[in-house]
Amino acid sequence: MAVAQGRDRREHMSDASAAEFYDEPYLETCCRSTLHRLLLCASTGRPTGLRDQPCLERLERLGLSELRNDGRFVITQDGLKRHREEIGPTE
Repeated sequence: MAVAQGRDRREHMSDASAAEFYDEPYLETCCRSTLHRLLLCASTGRPTGLRDQPCLERLERLGLSELRNDGRFVITQDGLKRHREEIGPTE
């Protein structure tokens, strides 16, 4: 049975790997969507003041995005890695 990308990976992990997975903060659907939007915006970034501002700020606290001096959020290297793991390839 094929498992779709982004589904619960714990089903296919050893106990040690599953324990490691639980150390990652859970991303709500809204935050995963915001992470994907950051990827799509690339170096242009997302401005502050949008409806997803709380998610942008949460992603920043988690180190998955950063707020530049120009007031725009961009995805970090850790954010790209998390995107690949939970959402899909970034290339």
